[in-house]
Amino acid sequence: METKFDFGTEGENPIVYVRPVKVADLPEEIRQQAEGIETLYAVHDAAGMQLALVKDRSLAFVLARQNHMAPVTVH
Repeated sequence: METKFDFGTEGENPIVYVRPVKVADLPEEIRQQAEGIETLYAVHDAAGMQLALVKDRSLAFVLARQNHMAPVTVH
């Protein structure tokens, strides 16, 4: 299988990763703001830097797409 695929130019719609994060594992300041929520969703860039932390998975995907990024789920 030697079919080439054009992934576009570098930097065009960069991939970001969406993963669930347990609120209990977050710093106290964030836990206080979560107000009873058990899981938040983090959006990370390819280098692993956290870009955002949001209430639900669908919001994470919308946020990424609004910022011209291509979100994928990480387990």
